[in-house]
Amino acid sequence: MRASGWHVFGKAALFALFPLAVTAQSPTTAPLSVIDWLDNPAPAAQLPRAPRPIATKPAPLDEPPVTSSGTAPQIITRPLKAGAPRNVGLVPVAITGIQPDLWLGSDIAKVAPQIDSLPQFDLPAANALLYTLLLAESAAPSGGIQMLDMLTRARVAKLMELGAVEPALALVEQAGASTSPALFDLWAELSLLVGTEDDACAALLRMPRLTQDTGLQVFCSARAGDWDNAALTFGSAKALSLLPRQKLDVLDRFLNPDLFENAPPLPTPRQIDPLTFRLFEAIGEALPTGPLPRTYAVADLRDLVGWKSQLEAAERLTRAGALPGNRLLGLYTNRKPAASGSIWDRVKAVQRLDTALSSGSAEAVAKTLPNAWRELQGNMLEVSMAALFHDRLSQIQLTGNPANIQAQLGLLSPEYEIVAANLAKTVSLGNNTALILGVAQDAIDPETFGQPPSAALPRAIYDAFTSPRPRAEWMEMAQSNRLGEALLATLEAMHEGANGDSLSLRDALGTLRALGLEDTARRAALQILILDRNQ
Repeated sequence: MRASGWHVFGKAALFALFPLAVTAQSPTTAPLSVIDWLDNPAPAAQLPRAPRPIATKPAPLDEPPVTSSGTAPQIITRPLKAGAPRNVGLVPVAITGIQPDLWLGSDIAKVAPQIDSLPQFDLPAANALLYTLLLAESAAPSGGIQMLDMLTRARVAKLMELGAVEPALALVEQAGASTSPALFDLWAELSLLVGTEDDACAALLRMPRLTQDTGLQVFCSARAGDWDNAALTFGSAKALSLLPRQKLDVLDRFLNPDLFENAPPLPTPRQIDPLTFRLFEAIGEALPTGPLPRTYAVADLRDLVGWKSQLEAAERLTRAGALPGNRLLGLYTNRKPAASGSIWDRVKAVQRLDTALSSGSAEAVAKTLPNAWRELQGNMLEVSMAALFHDRLSQIQLTGNPANIQAQLGLLSPEYEIVAANLAKTVSLGNNTALILGVAQDAIDPETFGQPPSAALPRAIYDAFTSPRPRAEWMEMAQSNRLGEALLATLEAMHEGANGDSLSLRDALGTLRALGLEDTARRAALQILILDRNQ
């Protein structure tokens, strides 16, 4: 049975109660995740070039004089009328299915801290919904430019924390960071992480009022070759203690490398920011990103970094949903590992599976699939593995344990509904096989299902797909142009549910279905049942 997107609760009147701004998701034609879409966006249409106008000699003007005296005219002033709300977001409605009014009725002063305090999600479906929410095109909330900037800062800062640095940079640039003191510092930090700081520095040199960060002023003056101004600003900062001692020390070495040619390396700073990170790299004392927040892992994706560091950074970012899986696969298969143990065993397992799939040999795939599954499962990369290998795996006929793994990967892929419909009866998915297949096909009939699951989380999922109870307060939020808030609350409940709170899980899944996010609800339920990370 194909899912219809908007879930019918058994009462047709429910559709009239919740005319919400979410376009139905179709599980069988699920869109790319927003991070995948940003990595390979649809090509822009090529506009025809306007013809060049033909130059002609202007005709003499035959007009009366513009004034009859030299007296200055009276000037009338009035405030400019506010224009239409400015939309900010990278992913259009056609991709997200979410209308731009999702924040219009929200108190942004309350929403911004809520975005900042969101927990780290281990459930890929929750991460995918969070990225959609943060990157969706949205209209300016009430409260004017100040509230718009506050919301943009919160969205960009959360993306940065997740490691989605390039989308965060694109979002803050779209919001006008090059002329906004409220957004400039975030833009500069993101630019420093990806190596495009010259653009931010150029904007700062044109408009020095954009930041109060003295260290950034020193850095940008030096980058522009204005060493006198850099030295003067640094001297003032040192004399007036405008910067922490550790930042002054690294700035001193950046400005005066000859004076510290034989000096011992600086100690690792207790507090790190993108400018400090970049300065340490500039003086030849690059800091390892492993102990640092995920934000800094992006720096290890560059070709000038060792392969092992690139792999570790890519896995870290892929787990958080900040990096498309095909980039991780490209790194896995980049070359032959010259060592063994830890990450190298994982690389070998993936390479052997990739080679086996390319050969088309069912015997070779059966030998290599279990090891690759075990290696990636131990690093919480199963959903990425499903997205990468399901299409090729589906062409191979397997039996026994490899067939069970093949089925799990298929059910974790975007094609879960088709996989469930065609699954062989010999495949075993454990104690919850019937529930998994029912969720995947939206075909759970309480009259024929038999005894409902006894374990708490499977029972919560069963209830959400047979007698859903969307949380009333979240539905009211969605009705009053506060859909963003409703989804934030649902995400928090889904996180609690995935970690063992069955009531929160039931409410979160039921609300997602009532809001039209059927595909998200089903993928979340399948991931909880198949990955079973709550053991």
